[in-house]
Amino acid sequence: MKNDDMHSYMSECAAEAARLARGVTTEQLTGPTHCPGWDVRTLVNHWVLYTSHGLEHRALRKQLSEELTGRDFTADPDWAEAYAAQLDRAVAAWDDPAVWEGEVDLGMAKMPAAELAPMIIKEMAVHGWDVATATGQEFRVSDGAARLVLDVVDTHGELYRRYDGFADPVPVSDDAPVFERALAHSGRDPRLAQVKLDH
Repeated sequence: MKNDDMHSYMSECAAEAARLARGVTTEQLTGPTHCPGWDVRTLVNHWVLYTSHGLEHRALRKQLSEELTGRDFTADPDWAEAYAAQLDRAVAAWDDPAVWEGEVDLGMAKMPAAELAPMIIKEMAVHGWDVATATGQEFRVSDGAARLVLDVVDTHGELYRRYDGFADPVPVSDDAPVFERALAHSGRDPRLAQVKLDH
């Protein structure tokens, strides 16, 4: 996939993440999620850290500071707007073709930038769906972006499972929508979203 296409999907998923963040109420932050041991606040803080600050830091070849990794972003009443602004900065940082060249130092290992970027887009999408499902919203994604997410999930699934990032795959039909297959292959049950919306 071309870097320009990936950047387009990054922009799309970032815009959707910002939209969903604005739909999370203060009361929902203490509510449960389907992520074991995580309430909505914990999920949101992880989402904000890695998909906006982490995304920009990877582009700039910088490590995340301890202050950022320990911050409760939701303590700011305007956290959703701050997240949207940080997403814009992160996506803009990846608009430079040179950023997609070379490797990114992750601390314990290095990875080609063009391979890391789609993994962060996957984080935006699947955790965006996690947040949407926990807060009664609907995550919307184009087929193109969904195919990118599915490819990342299938390519790196075993690695994620090794570090407890994914649960075991959930059965899903081969003709299910692309994003539902991506969710299922990452150990998420796509039917959860429908249950939330129905109730």
